[in-house]
Amino acid sequence: MKTKALFTTAACCALLVPAFEAKAQDETVVVEETAVVTDVPCKTHYYVDKHDNWFIQFGAGAAVPFFEGRNKEGNRESHFTVNYNVGFGKWFSPYMGWRLAFNGGPLHFEDQGMRRFKYVNANLDFMWDMFNSLGGVNSHRVFSIIPFVGLGGTYAWDFEPVGDIASRHGGDKTNSWTLPVSAGIQLRFRLCKYVDFFAEGRAGFYGDNFNNIAYGRPVDINVTVNGGFAITFGGRDYKSYNPCDYLGYIDNLNNQVNDLRGALATTAAALATAEAQLPCPEVVATETTVVEAAPLMATVRFSLNSAKITDVEMVNVFNIAQWMKENPEQNVAIVGYADKDTGTSSYNMGLSKRRAQAVYDALVNKYGINPDRLAISAEGSDVQPYDVNNWNRIVIFNVAQ
Repeated sequence: MKTKALFTTAACCALLVPAFEAKAQDETVVVEETAVVTDVPCKTHYYVDKHDNWFIQFGAGAAVPFFEGRNKEGNRESHFTVNYNVGFGKWFSPYMGWRLAFNGGPLHFEDQGMRRFKYVNANLDFMWDMFNSLGGVNSHRVFSIIPFVGLGGTYAWDFEPVGDIASRHGGDKTNSWTLPVSAGIQLRFRLCKYVDFFAEGRAGFYGDNFNNIAYGRPVDINVTVNGGFAITFGGRDYKSYNPCDYLGYIDNLNNQVNDLRGALATTAAALATAEAQLPCPEVVATETTVVEAAPLMATVRFSLNSAKITDVEMVNVFNIAQWMKENPEQNVAIVGYADKDTGTSSYNMGLSKRRAQAVYDALVNKYGINPDRLAISAEGSDVQPYDVNNWNRIVIFNVAQ
């Protein structure tokens, strides 16, 4: 009986082989391919973290007013006085920024004799980096030209002698409030990552009461020239991304998807051919079938100079934990990497170790994976698994032998 059953099984399987070959030759398998979007604009986009590119500045220079009035000889005469400058602000892109700038000091001018007063001015300035806009973004550029415009307020006091504007109480005014508009240009010289030297000129345009004298010119003008230093917290730098950096990897993944679809279609055709030959005697397997574990596709990416796992990347750690629970016979190696474009080799080695350790700790402490099934190692920036450098701030999982 056993011999007869064996012959029957062999005959049935012999019938399946030519039937499958004929079916494969006669049937055309149509595989739907995944299209790759190639019309993505290859433009680098820049952005600034909310904590980066804040700066303070301080300096000094000179001020010269252009008011109505002449000296006793009937000639116009300008006088230079000291001017002080402080401010703070932020570059919210490589092209545009804002600052709150303060200027002040004494002013001297002629009107049938020398007149004096003191003033302080606050301006909200909007700044434009001309070179980044026209010549391409470069945070290491040594020299930049930065035009700016501003709106502000000015308080003036201590007039000697008092002007010709009457106060509402019947006497002469001894102070003035004005709302000027201003424009200027700054020349910026990079000294190091954190410090710039600047020289700038500003022209402020005031109403006729700025100097507490109202006649002649309808607009009073005050020109200031200052030099000083600007200190940028964390250094002047910008983050960037380009959609085209990822197209090669997307294309590769799409090709893998298409290959799997093709294999699935071929398997479906083979299954349909085999089902057409049923019924067939059942064969009891006498050997254990070994099923190989699927490759580990998940990775954990990190931010620049960080070993902290973000909420988004924690999903991939969870997926690895679930896979290990479903495959209790498999062990996993956790390998950390770092970007070679930032940091020294020795620093990056330590950073990659911290990244691998962070993933190890999450698998053990958060998801309950047996630590005996995990091994951690670090490659630093000596090994770069990806061509795009900022993809190498990563932890990769391998099935351990």
